[in-house]
Amino acid sequence: MEQVKKTVDEPPLAAVAQPINAVEEKVMALAIAEKSPNSAEKKPTGGSIDRDIALAEVEKEKKASFIKAWEESEKTKYENKAQKKISAVAAWENCQKAALEAKLKKKEEELENKKAQYAEQINNKIALIHKEAEEKKAMVEAKRREELLKAEEMAAKYRATGQVPKKAFGCF
Repeated sequence: MEQVKKTVDEPPLAAVAQPINAVEEKVMALAIAEKSPNSAEKKPTGGSIDRDIALAEVEKEKKASFIKAWEESEKTKYENKAQKKISAVAAWENCQKAALEAKLKKKEEELENKKAQYAEQINNKIALIHKEAEEKKAMVEAKRREELLKAEEMAAKYRATGQVPKKAFGCF
């Protein structure tokens, strides 16, 4: 009977066991935290059968918590791996975008240079045409003055001689 008393007074094995590493520590913490209220209230009343049942239940909870910890670890690992790949894809996308934007900017600069060169050529042609037009206007103006001077001289000659010009106006 004294041996039965000792087993009753002993704390549960999950609380006594020392964790070896962080995973086991987490598993043990989960095992202690996830105990159902019914299992905590059950106390072995006597005999090795109750003790074996309690040990089996503790072992079952330990396995369940270990599996749950492993599952969480695997999920975290896969999440991190996926996040790393997503980051790599985003970096690749940004690199490709930057390269294309640089190419576009270079083409725009080339087109701006061509546009400026073409505008300069057109402005030079316009200046040349303007210069030629001014020369032609000057020639027409000089010829007009020359013809007016010639007409005034002829009129003075006709006045001096008293002769009438031979060509008459065509409308009369």
